[in-house]
Amino acid sequence: MRRFYNIHPDTHRIESMPLIKKSSYPGAPFYQYNGHLQTIIPALLRGSQVNYERERFTTKDDDFVDLDWIKGGNKNLVILTHGLEGNSGRTYMRNGAKWFSERNWDVLAWNCRSCSGEINRAKRLYSHGEIEDIGEVVEHALNTQEYESIAMVGYSMGGNVTMKYLGANGKNVPSAVKVGVAFSSPADLYSSTIRLEKWDNYLYNKRFLRSLKEKMRQKSEKFPDLVDINDFKKVNNWDDFMRFFYAPLHDCASVEEFYQYASARNFVGGTDRPILLVNALNDTLLTPECSPVDIAENHPLFHLENPKEGGHCGFPLAGEVHSWAEVRALEFINEQLVG
Repeated sequence: MRRFYNIHPDTHRIESMPLIKKSSYPGAPFYQYNGHLQTIIPALLRGSQVNYERERFTTKDDDFVDLDWIKGGNKNLVILTHGLEGNSGRTYMRNGAKWFSERNWDVLAWNCRSCSGEINRAKRLYSHGEIEDIGEVVEHALNTQEYESIAMVGYSMGGNVTMKYLGANGKNVPSAVKVGVAFSSPADLYSSTIRLEKWDNYLYNKRFLRSLKEKMRQKSEKFPDLVDINDFKKVNNWDDFMRFFYAPLHDCASVEEFYQYASARNFVGGTDRPILLVNALNDTLLTPECSPVDIAENHPLFHLENPKEGGHCGFPLAGEVHSWAEVRALEFINEQLVG
């Protein structure tokens, strides 16, 4: 598949490249000795309690997304974006929300269309490549309060969305948005879907497909001309699912066009704001293509960190409820705000 690295014309190669050679992640507890355990155990056992204030936000196309706020009248806001079939209640989202709110940040943990417990109204669903909604969420946040600084933190799919939003919009991103951080993100969606179908990812694969197929069934009831439920019989893998459902829902003429549209690595070179991508080397849902070393070696604003451990959205710390992801995100954000 042909790739397009949309390097911003004002970006120049520099001697000090933001490819982080040694990660600061100290490693997982001894009993979480592989990527699967570092993914599953933290999601099941750890998790902060937070009190969100929910707002239903109407989008420009008369659909809705649900926004979960923690407001403290702070001058800084962090916008958290969840992963595929996730929501603001996921462990990593609640941990991030509590970590930032306790450190003088307002928090906006938003739910993508159809992910807050109710199917959305419009034909369009959410996806790894859809960035109109997050753009509207950013605008709405700025209209809600005059924040001095906005940081964007995304997990898995949400990290891909965050990177694409910043890269595709470049200098057109509102000036208050200062920095983006992405964890465990499939920046090359095609290779990631192939990896997801390996035998060791069977449980994740089955869970994602079952949930998305149910949403497609609901879409077929509302829009029978858009979604043909009979196509389920033709779905044998993720490539088929993208071909028959996600590509048409996002006006892509082919599945190849959808993968190009949805992969952040094809857009991140256009960023005008610093970005940190953290992908663990033992993440069983990602491939080396999801960590674009070539871009980090040539782009002064794209930072890439590949810890040896961490799993997928895990990064557990021994004896702690929070994970290293929260620590690293705030550390990087503060570095960029001070700098």
